[in-house]
Amino acid sequence: MNVPAVVVPDWSQEMRDLYESGAVNQFILHGNVSDKLLLPKQDAQHRLGDMTEFLSQTLLPRFDVVFTYDLANGLKVVRGHKALADWPAYQDAQGELPKAPRAAIESLTRYFYYLSNLQRLGKPTTHVACIVRSTQLVAPALQGGLNYDLAALALLMREWSCEPSLLDLPLVTILLTEALADLHPLLASNSRAAALKVPLPSPPEITAFLEAEASTYQSITSEFKATALASQLSGVSLASIEGMLKLNLHRKTPLDRKDLAAIKKNLVEAECGGLISFIESSKSLDDLHGLTHVKQWLRQDIALWNAADRDALPMGYLLCGPVGTGKTFLVDCLAGEAGVPVVKLNNFRDKWQGTTEGNLEKIFRLLAALGRCYVFIDEADQSLGKRESGSSDSGVSGRVYSMFAQEMSNPANRGRVIWILASSRPDLIEVDLKRPGRVDVKIPIFPTATAEEGFALIRALCKRRGFDIAASDFESLRPLIPPLLTPGAAEALSIRVYRSTKISAVTGLEALRATLAEYQAPVPVEIMRFQISLAVAEASDRAFIPPEFLPA
Repeated sequence: MNVPAVVVPDWSQEMRDLYESGAVNQFILHGNVSDKLLLPKQDAQHRLGDMTEFLSQTLLPRFDVVFTYDLANGLKVVRGHKALADWPAYQDAQGELPKAPRAAIESLTRYFYYLSNLQRLGKPTTHVACIVRSTQLVAPALQGGLNYDLAALALLMREWSCEPSLLDLPLVTILLTEALADLHPLLASNSRAAALKVPLPSPPEITAFLEAEASTYQSITSEFKATALASQLSGVSLASIEGMLKLNLHRKTPLDRKDLAAIKKNLVEAECGGLISFIESSKSLDDLHGLTHVKQWLRQDIALWNAADRDALPMGYLLCGPVGTGKTFLVDCLAGEAGVPVVKLNNFRDKWQGTTEGNLEKIFRLLAALGRCYVFIDEADQSLGKRESGSSDSGVSGRVYSMFAQEMSNPANRGRVIWILASSRPDLIEVDLKRPGRVDVKIPIFPTATAEEGFALIRALCKRRGFDIAASDFESLRPLIPPLLTPGAAEALSIRVYRSTKISAVTGLEALRATLAEYQAPVPVEIMRFQISLAVAEASDRAFIPPEFLPA
């Protein structure tokens, strides 16, 4: 392979080194393979092209014959029609190449052996390459047991990388897939092939594109330097960035700093197909009732983050406590105060084998490109999988567990990605996922411990709804204040009080008294106390636990 004097991504440099050293001749490129890439200059112009164009122009310019194959277009010759003219099978087929997967892969294999035999006979050597696009559709992961036809097809493609007679041939095969999990295991687990992750474009790559296209989009990007705009757009594909710029140029709408965060959010969420969402909030930690030590700890971590003191930051938080205690609300307040993206993982699980793992690969790829962010996983006991999942889900839960365990303990993520797990049943989360190095800070969140706390919570929520309860009313209400009151239950209670003041000629105090007299706890007390005990047991700092809940 020969790389022209242009800036190319790190993965392509590694690809060149592996091939030229003779280490491997087959590459599985996975990840952001459907994006556009900046191509070398032609006629003093840069432009974006797809992965096939990029590989052909930057890594394969000296190859005599270059094939591409995909289900839609069949086997095509990108370069080297004349070299094929001497191949008897090509002559017999009158220049027609097969379209069906099995026929195309067999045809390629025969051609590779044909060139190998010619080379052994002392004929001029032919450099040959093949790029298989959407390989997961050609040789997909197993669905419901062994498929012998698919296995045979995958074995043929695997053979390209390890058959001795082909290893002496200047041959390179490149298999493109968005997720390794979607690929047939005979290919995905091939030790003689190099699996290289293609990440979302880095800020320097986005900068190079913006500088190459500066004259085209100057009228809508003049407010930004290329490096600053690239930093703002990290986590977005070049194809999406180009589409956004073209649309704004067509509308003659300059990019605005205050709107850029919303633009990025929309682009990223659209690319991820609903797998993630960004939490936007106007709240701050001041909106949290109580939790003084917790708020102090979180603010200290935000200050360390802003000071770029990565080594002092936790890898993750675990928020645990009974149902309704405000774990999600805490994250909402943190999102408003931290000043960095807070990404919530939505339902990434799918009924098709391999799709769940593929969805996670896509999510992790995005997190790596975003830079600093929090990652929020609600109901973590249900989402993170199990080490031993049995046969009920074909091992999906175990693979999900393994993928999370690996990603959450990646030391490169410290100070870049902070995981936030929330659960009312932390005992159901695998112990290994909660250990230091994955979750360093475990924050318990409790219901009210005293009648005074319960009254203060109710009073604060009533005030938000426009009516005041006097502090002096506490003693008369004390017998009615529910024990172990959660913010969720108190919110529902304040809504009922507000409703009563609107439909009846009663004061707020009268409505509150009547509502408290009829109150029934939404969660049985025994369940509440059990979940409190779990949260106490998980706490990483005794200062997080109110004295009333400390074990005797």
